[in-house]
Amino acid sequence: MPQRQNPTKRTRAPGDRARARITEEAAELATIEGLDGLTIGRLADATGVPKSSVHALFGSKEELQLATITAARDSFITEVVTPALEAAEPGRNRLLALCEGYLSYVERRVFPGGCFFVAASAEFGGRPGRVHDEVAHVQQQWRDLLEAEARAAKQRDQLPDGTDPKQLAFELGVILAGTNVVSVLHDDAGAIARARAAVGTRLTEAGAD
Repeated sequence: MPQRQNPTKRTRAPGDRARARITEEAAELATIEGLDGLTIGRLADATGVPKSSVHALFGSKEELQLATITAARDSFITEVVTPALEAAEPGRNRLLALCEGYLSYVERRVFPGGCFFVAASAEFGGRPGRVHDEVAHVQQQWRDLLEAEARAAKQRDQLPDGTDPKQLAFELGVILAGTNVVSVLHDDAGAIARARAAVGTRLTEAGAD
């Protein structure tokens, strides 16, 4: 999503612009070819940036992978999190906005292979190391955000009596991640509509604003 430029912000240096260009391309490629498929040479070919420059900017494949995770996280915040935080009050409405933002993110194929973090979790879930830890950290932040909004909804009496916010956040997260898998793997456009219905059903008995 385009961001309004801050006139007081300094223009990026050429190295920063090249780094941003490379990591944006890397995040897209990673959803199709995997983070492990990223190499200095592959990114040089994809972006037209000389291989020596790519190496100078990142130094190693692992550093390239970590920078790509950061770029994907920034994209997710821009596409999903920030619009929901700005559009809805804390609680049930914000939960709905976060879920809708995620489903729109998948539906619009912001990344060609769907959600970057679902793909990266499958790839690195059983592989200890810095890349695994960073993917897990970002995923935990997303789960924590869903749980925080579920707790806010509970505090505002916007959820049925007896609702466990942690369980609700878990269920919503599973619906969203699972929808990404079905939508991408089976090229099933109807999965998004079914997910919207599932989210709505899960929250349908919430109290009126």
